[in-house]
Amino acid sequence: MIGCGYLGAVHAAALASLGHDVIGVDSDGDKIALLETGAAPFFEPGLEPLLVQGLASGRLRFRRRLEEAAAAEVHFVTVGTPQRPDGSADLSAVEAVVAGLAGVIRTGALVVGKSTVPVGTAARLADVIVAAGGRLAWNPEFLREGLAVQDSLHPDRLVYGLAEGDASSEEVLDAVYAEVLREGMPKVVTDLATAELVKVSANAFLATKISFINAMAEIAEATGADVTQLADAIGVDARIGRRFLGAGVGFGGGCLPKDIRGFVARAEELGTGRSVAFLREIDAINLRRRERVVELARESLGGSLAGRRIAALGLAFKPDSDDVRDSPALAVAGMLADAGARVVAHDPAAVDTARLRRPDLDYTRDLGQALVGAEAVVVLTEWGSYRELDPTEAGSVVAGRRLVDARNCLDREAWAAAGWEVRSPGRPARLPLVARAG
Repeated sequence: MIGCGYLGAVHAAALASLGHDVIGVDSDGDKIALLETGAAPFFEPGLEPLLVQGLASGRLRFRRRLEEAAAAEVHFVTVGTPQRPDGSADLSAVEAVVAGLAGVIRTGALVVGKSTVPVGTAARLADVIVAAGGRLAWNPEFLREGLAVQDSLHPDRLVYGLAEGDASSEEVLDAVYAEVLREGMPKVVTDLATAELVKVSANAFLATKISFINAMAEIAEATGADVTQLADAIGVDARIGRRFLGAGVGFGGGCLPKDIRGFVARAEELGTGRSVAFLREIDAINLRRRERVVELARESLGGSLAGRRIAALGLAFKPDSDDVRDSPALAVAGMLADAGARVVAHDPAAVDTARLRRPDLDYTRDLGQALVGAEAVVVLTEWGSYRELDPTEAGSVVAGRRLVDARNCLDREAWAAAGWEVRSPGRPARLPLVARAG
């Protein structure tokens, strides 16, 4: 497993738990030293027990040099492809790994790309690996942060991208995923280009669905409609479905924003930019929702944020993660501070990662302390601990019972009944007279 970041570390531990001999390789010595103790360099539920189990069994090892894994039969490439300033993917890490592998792999070894790359990358890299006596396949990942261990051990599908006529690589991948395949997981075998497109197109579709309901939230706010009831109604349609129709502050993290921008950049390189031009508006809608949440907080405080104490609950881009890359939550907390508010920020897992990016905010790991004296409370990540807050108890310590539920994740009626003024994206300021399903 070459690259022991989020994808590589989880995949290494998962494959070791399935009975394989796994060597994780990463040039970051501090990361390797941490992993060798069974500790994860990021927050992911269920990962550390899997690391400890793999290390204790002897099936999982971590090393700093690529040469120490040269004897492996299968090499997974799991390094990052960060976004460049122009939106395209930076492939330097992937290219460096493939070049390094070409100098050390044994004849007949299989190199498997899992990193998210622009379509056409695999075919170019395959030439390098084949010239070195190996084979290349592409096996995109579909991990959800917070559920990555489950998604590694019980994925909802496996995709193999293979060169034409390469049946032997399919057999090797079948052996790697034998335990998973026994559960009846769907397997799609396709060409290299299609496998590359599967990941970015899946993320683009998901981003489109999320931004669609947020676009409807903009219309709902202008008309007094309730976007949550709207989502319930259209989500009943089996062609649409209710999942990911949650209006709020929008999507973030290290995949969706980066991948849709990279997809657009690659399409424009191919001369097909018009086919995905709508993704630019998807991105714009997503970013607008952050501004709207700030405006809701400003409105609740009478038109000015300057000098007002605000409790920002949530910094990670989603619950069960400490990832603040392109996090709407951290972005909004920062925007509130930039507007002059005194922001006291809380998150169960992401305080340290957030502080690296926005050291100017006030942070606390004590949820109760975040609420004390707050003139407004803004919920930015849908952690369970926020859902479980008692509105009456919370109301007894704040300076003003003003709530902005940026994720539409709280029991709005319960908070209103406890005397809170509740504002939410896409929902009227006053509770509707009729809000039931039958």
